[in-house]
Amino acid sequence: MPTSKQKLKIKEAFDLIQGDQSNKVSEGLKELEKFAEESVLEILVGIAADTEHEDTKKQILAFLSQVVDPASRDLFIRYIKEEEFNMLRQALLTVVWNSRLDYSDYIADFVEIAVEGNFMEALECLTILENLEGPFEEHHLLEAQLHLREYVQSDRAHEEDRKTNIVSEIALFIQEQNDGIDADLMLD
Repeated sequence: MPTSKQKLKIKEAFDLIQGDQSNKVSEGLKELEKFAEESVLEILVGIAADTEHEDTKKQILAFLSQVVDPASRDLFIRYIKEEEFNMLRQALLTVVWNSRLDYSDYIADFVEIAVEGNFMEALECLTILENLEGPFEEHHLLEAQLHLREYVQSDRAHEEDRKTNIVSEIALFIQEQNDGIDADLMLD
């Protein structure tokens, strides 16, 4: 919990970020590097979603990409999935893709986002999936397969050929990962 002096610094930083001077945004973000806790990240995502200043949004998203606190992964996944932040979903997926954090435990979430989202979101998810470090837990892969199966059985699978091609690539990736687990089991 930040002290009252720290709270004042955080407020001043947010004032700089939300001000009309885009050259002050980086100054405010630099100050917030010391306080990259969940409440600060939540406010930044909200500002990025609400701002009409593209430069401010880009700087905030670049800042979010540099967060190294593993606890932030849950926060970013939650925002990516929330309807309220649909307009920011693709940008948040880019934040994840550019992040140095390992999102391997979220493999099923990315498959779900890909099948429910649009073409560009599915493409971002494929890129994220292909760059995950792994290893993947079997239950995460099974959940990912369920999302893929639901997609194939739905009407959405026939709506957009480009997206269906991306989802097919994701299905192949999941299958390769699953085959790797099966091979490991055979060695035991």
